[in-house]
Amino acid sequence: MHNLMRTAIIGGGAAGFFLAINLKEMMPEMEVTIFERSHRVLAKVEVSGGGRCNCTNSFVEVRDLQTIYPRGYRLMKRLFNVFDYQDAYAWFERHGVPLVTQDDQCVFPAAQDSHAIINCFLSLAHRYQIRISTGRRVQSIEDLQGYDFIAVTTGGSPKGEGLRWLSDMGHEIVRPVPSLFTFNIADKALTALMGTVVEKSTVMIPGTKFRAKGPLLVTHWGMSGPAILRLSSYAARQLAEHEYRMPLCVNWTDEDDTAVQTILYQMAIQHAQKQLSTFNPFGLPQRLWGYLLEKSMADRTQLRWRELNRKDMNRLVNILCCDTYKIEGRATFKEEFVTCGGVSLQSVHSSTLESKSVPNLFFAGEVLDIDGVTGGFNFQAAWTTAYVVASSIVAKTSE
Repeated sequence: MHNLMRTAIIGGGAAGFFLAINLKEMMPEMEVTIFERSHRVLAKVEVSGGGRCNCTNSFVEVRDLQTIYPRGYRLMKRLFNVFDYQDAYAWFERHGVPLVTQDDQCVFPAAQDSHAIINCFLSLAHRYQIRISTGRRVQSIEDLQGYDFIAVTTGGSPKGEGLRWLSDMGHEIVRPVPSLFTFNIADKALTALMGTVVEKSTVMIPGTKFRAKGPLLVTHWGMSGPAILRLSSYAARQLAEHEYRMPLCVNWTDEDDTAVQTILYQMAIQHAQKQLSTFNPFGLPQRLWGYLLEKSMADRTQLRWRELNRKDMNRLVNILCCDTYKIEGRATFKEEFVTCGGVSLQSVHSSTLESKSVPNLFFAGEVLDIDGVTGGFNFQAAWTTAYVVASSIVAKTSE
């Protein structure tokens, strides 16, 4: 073993800093340098979660990792045996960042400020004498002569150009496409309801297996909210292939059509004299209920419940359970841009994340073909893969 061993980390984001810090804690004598092409480090951490940084999730409501990691769930299951969400939670608290878990199981710094994590990372980097070189673009490992180990933590590459040098070294690259975005829908009657939130909805792309549940937000450009973001993640490749123009079906009640029909018939019996427009059996926002009534019944919305005929009932059930729209483009989710794709998981050893083509070259974070839905899962993938790489480098020094 060398008297002094050196590791270069390409990318000064979440995965890069977490890897560097853990590597120094595991092996203090290792010399570690982070290279960041821009002049600011941890920029994505700063803006994530509206500036609060949704750093992980409790995973309490997760039954199947495939529902939160559309790409890479098998690998994440394996790597969680080394470092999982509970380990991440304990790590931050141990390093002076108290965390809180919201009702939706998203985990944030108790300070509700991403700088709690940024300051933690920068303080530890200073303490451990981790070198940080900004404004330094690395395009070849030939630029890093003299380093024993190299870790690539450059994040997503939306246009794929930043991955070409890795492809030239023999790594298979899965074409990157956007993930986690909202839908543009050119329906003025719908977008007039901007700001309307439905807490429980199901959205799906007809003719496919892609569907997602959760809150839905009507915006001035179309639809957003956790349900839409999840659907965009699940169907990221198919939406890209269709140039973000596909049909969308919305179930506003999160109930099946049989249950909805039963509720409507009960209303017709129990509240026969009440007007449809003023009595809403599903707890939907009143403006949305009025919009759906008008969409299904046109100028007959002032009918009383007892006046509904079978055809009226069927139309109303259909609108509530499968209201159809046309997706006409995507909108990025502010600065929280995520891509699916990157270095194929077939190009790395699954236990160590070391390249199969280039010895002592490792990958962590979103540069790999791993991506999660919204809710802190992408940051968790960064912490997990970075920790595994740090452990793998330490293990290699003793070979």
